[in-house]
Amino acid sequence: MSDISNVSGLASSGASELFQILRDGKPRTRSELAEQMGLARSTVTLRIEALMDLGLVGFVQDAVSTGGRPSSRIALKAGSRVVLGVDIGASHLQVAVTDLTGHLLSQSARALEITLGPEAVLEAVVEIGSELLAETGRSPEDLLAVGIGLPGPVEHRTGRPINPPIMPGWNAYDVPGFLQSQFHVPVLVDNDVNIMALGERNMAWPEVDDLLFVKVATGIGSGIVSSGMLQRGADGVAGDIGHIRVPGGAELLCRCGNYGCLEAVASGPAVARKLQESGLSAANGRDVVALVAQGEQEAVRAVRQAGRDVGEVLSACLSMMNPAVIVIGGSMALTGEHFIAGVREVIYSRTMPLATQHLQIVQSASGLDAGVVGASMLAIQHALSPESIDGMLAGVSP
Repeated sequence: MSDISNVSGLASSGASELFQILRDGKPRTRSELAEQMGLARSTVTLRIEALMDLGLVGFVQDAVSTGGRPSSRIALKAGSRVVLGVDIGASHLQVAVTDLTGHLLSQSARALEITLGPEAVLEAVVEIGSELLAETGRSPEDLLAVGIGLPGPVEHRTGRPINPPIMPGWNAYDVPGFLQSQFHVPVLVDNDVNIMALGERNMAWPEVDDLLFVKVATGIGSGIVSSGMLQRGADGVAGDIGHIRVPGGAELLCRCGNYGCLEAVASGPAVARKLQESGLSAANGRDVVALVAQGEQEAVRAVRQAGRDVGEVLSACLSMMNPAVIVIGGSMALTGEHFIAGVREVIYSRTMPLATQHLQIVQSASGLDAGVVGASMLAIQHALSPESIDGMLAGVSP
């Protein structure tokens, strides 16, 4: 990826600053922009023209006239360019093309095991992504960036997975480098739960600045949004609650090599294992969801207990972070209120009333699309950042 932090020419003209104002999609006249920025109207016009040359902004319907010639309004052209959002799970791959607001234009999902290794999985990403671009009538030149979520720890600085428990062969693999060689645009990589937190907030809670997204599926993890910003921590593992030790799990070996982790107690496979011991047929989380849907009481009890176990850990998180909303996603959330009821039961009984008086604990509204939407938002945030816009204005290739 080229360094675009020290560019010249139009990059210093302030056009990128003006673009950040227009990113909200609200149409404005030149006069309104000039007043907001404290600049001459002629200066604003030059900056608008520079952004129009990139195809990022354009004129919309005329503003209401106050007498004389009506003023034209300028706004973001959300559909002028696109990004790819990629959600890779333990056993699935979902790819989507979105516009510059994160609106889904086309998407495709495929059953694919992460254990096949990075080359096989990423080649499928390239294949599906290219097909979707063609399907939406977009050329490779219309693509600004690619965002991708992986089901394991990611070193945010490099985009490489680091010792991922369920991703054999992926450790330190250059995921951004592989995809950049194919798409020739910046590639942003993050943990899958982090991007789900971004997607959920964008789709359902845009006004909430403090949110915790909890994914309970093959693994367990959380994405933290605090003061409106995604929190990754010093090494990118903030929110990795699945490997916190919990009561009642002392004899259970986790995939990470430790005993008693939350993931070994309350994940989809962990609940399925408990049901197998009770004589029920359940190989994975999907089978658990199906048994609950059939009204199998043993499955309902096991799911509710898994919710309680997750609630134990979230109670501690709540006291430290004080989120306004806890969103439960992943396959276990598909059991409906049974799992979430267990979470609520423990949190409201174990946490100080001041921390829970306004707290909402809800099922994910974005469902299975949270990952691709969040990955798209990750790509959009980079592609439309002041540094990236400055680079485009100066003619620096990403």
